[in-house]
Amino acid sequence: MARRAGGAKAAGPLSKVSVRVKVNGVEYSHEVEPRLLLVHYIRDVLGLTGTHIGCDTSNCGACTVLMKGPWGDEWRAVKSCTFFTPQVDGAEIITIEGLARDGELHPLQKAFWEHHALQCGYCTPGMILSALGFLKINPNPTREEIKKGISGNLCRCTGYVNIVKAVEAAAKEMREKGSWI
Repeated sequence: MARRAGGAKAAGPLSKVSVRVKVNGVEYSHEVEPRLLLVHYIRDVLGLTGTHIGCDTSNCGACTVLMKGPWGDEWRAVKSCTFFTPQVDGAEIITIEGLARDGELHPLQKAFWEHHALQCGYCTPGMILSALGFLKINPNPTREEIKKGISGNLCRCTGYVNIVKAVEAAAKEMREKGSWI
């Protein structure tokens, strides 16, 4: 082992831990370092780059995904930069890549497109998944409730007006279809 200044031994590589997760309906099992953030696992190990890295401090929401477990059977929008990958062992995760079905955009994706609720698009995946997690809890929100529901996600381009309109339109379509996913 290498010695640091003062004679202290440098720590060796971290031992890896086994993790099993289901992402967008596909089961994965990997050996990962205990300190690997979930956002980096999703992007670098699984190659799902729609989950963005913005701040690594949980302030921006660009890394938001939907997750069920390890706390129970409820889906929640979570910021993937706030979890170490081993903490989500056994969880199910949905990323932006997992929303479209049979080549058809999810109602939120379609509404963001139709209502011009994006400009640069960097915040869009996290914003959509945050809105979806919110609509799972509150399928018939007011505009003020939508604003509060997406308040954990930052957008520096749009001013949020069209984002709120898109969430309203998607909520209506999702209620009519009777499905949130």
